[in-house]
Amino acid sequence: MYPDPAPLLQADLTVSFQDRPVLRGTRLHIGHGACVGLVGQSGSGKSTLGLALMGLLGGEARVEGSVLFDGRELLGLGEREWRSIRGRRIALVLQGAYSALNPALRIESHLRESWLAHSKVRWHDARHQALALLRSFDLPCSDDFLARFPSQISIGQAQRVLIAMALLHRPSLLIADEVTSALDLLTQQEVLASLRRANREWGTAVLHITHDLLSVPALCGEVVVLDHGQIVESGPCAGVLGSPQHPYTQRLIGALPEFDWTGPAPAR
Repeated sequence: MYPDPAPLLQADLTVSFQDRPVLRGTRLHIGHGACVGLVGQSGSGKSTLGLALMGLLGGEARVEGSVLFDGRELLGLGEREWRSIRGRRIALVLQGAYSALNPALRIESHLRESWLAHSKVRWHDARHQALALLRSFDLPCSDDFLARFPSQISIGQAQRVLIAMALLHRPSLLIADEVTSALDLLTQQEVLASLRRANREWGTAVLHITHDLLSVPALCGEVVVLDHGQIVESGPCAGVLGSPQHPYTQRLIGALPEFDWTGPAPAR
């Protein structure tokens, strides 16, 4: 699918719930430092794929196939082994920042708990790294901001705090599942800028799961189109979105206002 001879992640997954197939031999490759958009309408299996890559589907799911991450097979790992990977090597950011953050914890407490989950270094000694991360995402580093509860910051700030928490341990892969959904355009731009910075400055590979096609070329170099649990088209954004070959991709593009997909990324 991609020219990288040794991609960071290679997945070939079939997932079903109570004999109802959701993913059907879905193959996904993500190169080291790549930024890949995964698009499709609601119910196409995008979030199921993201959760399957993290081993988070639960006991009701039947998962078959393979997930090779940096040369290591992840399917079949025990929960203790998964915990050494989740949040440290692969991180996940979900939509709905307010619901993802604990309303009873202050912002600094969120950061501290995320740090201590995967490090024996004292928070006192690592705090400056977290503050530098917040600063790089244009978030305040003041004691006042760190002492606030999630309900006391904006939705855009809350989403960027979630991304900062996910990136504390510099994971090799960040899975961002609908992180711009229900956000206004300016807030979307802030969140996408945070993901771009992590990708370009730290080499973190990003899987951007979204139904918002316009956000894909603003962030990603490659796009994968998922329909009913199967990848129907993939490749560079300009090629797939500018000249779609599969009827489903053509329908997705046709449902949007007219836009030149071969030009520069749209301002978000």
